[in-house]
Amino acid sequence: MSSTAPAHLPNPAGAPAPGSLPSPGPAPVSTASTAVVSGAVGPPGVSRRPTEADLLDFVRRTAADRALVDSLPLDPEGRTWVRLDGPGGSEAWLIGWPPGTGTGWHDHAESLGAFATAHGTLTENALAVRLPATGWKTLELADGLDRSRRLPEGGGRAFGRHHVHEVLNESSDTHAVSVHAYYPPLPLIRRFSRTGAVLRLEQVERPEDWQ
Repeated sequence: MSSTAPAHLPNPAGAPAPGSLPSPGPAPVSTASTAVVSGAVGPPGVSRRPTEADLLDFVRRTAADRALVDSLPLDPEGRTWVRLDGPGGSEAWLIGWPPGTGTGWHDHAESLGAFATAHGTLTENALAVRLPATGWKTLELADGLDRSRRLPEGGGRAFGRHHVHEVLNESSDTHAVSVHAYYPPLPLIRRFSRTGAVLRLEQVERPEDWQ
């Protein structure tokens, strides 16, 4: 992920400040070793695709695992992360956000997702609209599409396919840590820049860019 984490993940090493366009996936400077948190879905011997509710339950439970959260190495210059074993074959990450960092605007293709704050406070700015999958480079957004919420420690939210948002740690002095999960595992992430009502497609990232 070069110096970015997947959109599902905050930005990577040297993560850009809010408003810049980071790349998806955990931070590129990740010094953390891979951790595994099991999250089976359904009764023993029965498998099914995880729902938004399953993903939200997983990220909330994992965010409450203090030993796991405290094991994540933090870098004052950039985001760090470790990959987790999410429920039902989902993609999951534990991510550390230095003060003033963010993901930039992005979506998650056909994947469902959820994230929860384990430490600090994160802000999510989202668009209440489904963007066309192809055939555009610049779009002018209608009025009234912006949504914003703050997620303090213990707060979480789930979202459906084609969700467009940015996630920020707006604190000037406190590192934030969060847990994210996506199903199916992200096939790609589209990153956007925004000037007022104008949204511009800047790049498309695939798993090899952040793994």
